[in-house]
Amino acid sequence: MTWTRLRDVRLIPMVFGPLVAVLAVAETRLDDFFGAAATATWVSGVVMGAGLTLAAWYPLAGTLVAALCLPAGMLLFGAPGIAGAAVVGMIGAVSWAGWREPLRRSALALGLAALSFAVTTPSEASAWELLFVPAVLLPCWSMGLLARRSEERAAQFAELAAALDAEREAGAQAAVAQERTHIAREVHDAVAHSVSVMTLQLGALRRLLGDRPAEQEVVAGLERLGRQTVEEMRGLVSLLRERVEGEQVAPMSSLVRLDELIADVRAAGLAVTLDAPADLPPLPPVLDVTAYRVLQEALTNVLRHAGAAPTAVAIGYTEQALTLEVRNAPATGGRPATTGTAETGRRPGHGLVGMRERLAMVQGSLQTGPEPDGGFAVRARFPLPRTW
Repeated sequence: MTWTRLRDVRLIPMVFGPLVAVLAVAETRLDDFFGAAATATWVSGVVMGAGLTLAAWYPLAGTLVAALCLPAGMLLFGAPGIAGAAVVGMIGAVSWAGWREPLRRSALALGLAALSFAVTTPSEASAWELLFVPAVLLPCWSMGLLARRSEERAAQFAELAAALDAEREAGAQAAVAQERTHIAREVHDAVAHSVSVMTLQLGALRRLLGDRPAEQEVVAGLERLGRQTVEEMRGLVSLLRERVEGEQVAPMSSLVRLDELIADVRAAGLAVTLDAPADLPPLPPVLDVTAYRVLQEALTNVLRHAGAAPTAVAIGYTEQALTLEVRNAPATGGRPATTGTAETGRRPGHGLVGMRERLAMVQGSLQTGPEPDGGFAVRARFPLPRTW
């Protein structure tokens, strides 16, 4: 028998019931008071013990069986009085019902026990004998109620403690998530941006060293290392910004969401046609994000500078490079058709500058300019790494 089984409170009536039965048999055998009704008395005591054992699962039903044994022994079998074992058994039954049953059901068990004693009390009994039963049963029933209340409060305290632990754990997780977001922001702002700028500067320096191949090779290696560091830093930032349960985060920028982007600009009033492979293969994360942002910026500039001019988007893919083209028709309303220049049509706007900076980070190329029909085109090429 395991320790958990030994701690089961139902063992109390399961042990108490047989003990009452044994006590009833011993009392009738050793005490001549019961006379010829001794056999019927101990039989009713054994039945009471069985009822007390039944109370382990059904306290009210067990009390009813035990209560019926008293009038059965005296009125049906002619027992001269109530056996002491019966009194002990009824005290245990009432106490157990007060502990294991709700208030109304335990009060009913108390009433059954009191009624049983009242029926079997002789009419010539003294006042003390009439008061003895409630004087004994009421305190025992009250002790059972106190035990039940203590158990309920212990359960409430356990639930409260569990709720506090869960709240404390949730608070700790929220603090960790907040700190990780803070660290990610600091890493991105203080490190990734600086490394990106240094990489761009190294690229400019490499182009200035065209007649010095040895130095150019060293700078090119540093440039590649810088780009690799930026990619690793982005991965670290993504790890630190890992989504906690229930937190809503923006979806990752990727050409996988190309249909969503096209749908958004169409909803804004831009007529766009798309020519792209049915299934683009997986792309390097930095290149994927860069291509998405360049396309997003080009379409935004069409809306900003060319209104609702019809626009065509074409995406191509080879083992060497990913190509992207955005061509818009002449602007509506007499405005100059320009994707990425200022509305004067003379000075390049910030959109083209941002595209060139993004493409420079992935060693890509960008071509922009007006078309013969009066429209404007943006053509970008993203070379794929050899190891991809």
